Amino acid sequence: MLIGNKGSSSVEWLIAGLGNPGRKYENTRHNIGFRTVELLAEQEGVKLNKVKFKSAYNLMEFAGARCLVMKPQTYMNLSGEAVREAAQFYKIPPDRVLVIYDDVSLPVGKLRVRPSGSAGGHNGIKNIIAHLGTQDFPRIKIGAGAPGEEGDMIEWVIGVPSQKEREALLEVFGRAVEAAACVIEHGCQKAMNDFN
Repeated sequence: MLIGNKGSSSVEWLIAGLGNPGRKYENTRHNIGFRTVELLAEQEGVKLNKVKFKSAYNLMEFAGARCLVMKPQTYMNLSGEAVREAAQFYKIPPDRVLVIYDDVSLPVGKLRVRPSGSAGGHNGIKNIIAHLGTQDFPRIKIGAGAPGEEGDMIEWVIGVPSQKEREALLEVFGRAVEAAACVIEHGCQKAMNDFN
């Protein structure tokens, strides 16, 4: 549900789905975060079609809170620029910045909710930590699987999942939206108990 912009105090949560802009990357593993927030917005009847904060975004009611839902358009490795701009503008503290992204250390279709943590080699998260000045922000990690030992990690994350992987991911995107609602309504601990 769309909400009007009632000044900078009107947003309680920032939800950022990470990915890379442009058709070339549209259906790649690295865009798992984009897909998830697109589904979230779709379920709320809202399009992420506003442009500001180096992002495609919109403001909406979700899980009983006023949320800014965004897809940073900076490319993955500079995601923190977009997240910081929006968080500063709306004075959103890091513990209310929920980041959704792909994780190659998890099998395809697995979900992990965490209240904080290191980047774990994920450049988008590394950049957000650098820009927010803390790693204490909640996140939902969605398993993208990993290439075999001979496989190239960069080629893997910007590659397109197989049909079987896509089916597993479609299911997990829905669970990730539910997990996001749980984090906002009940906190990370409950979401970890229910979804990890």
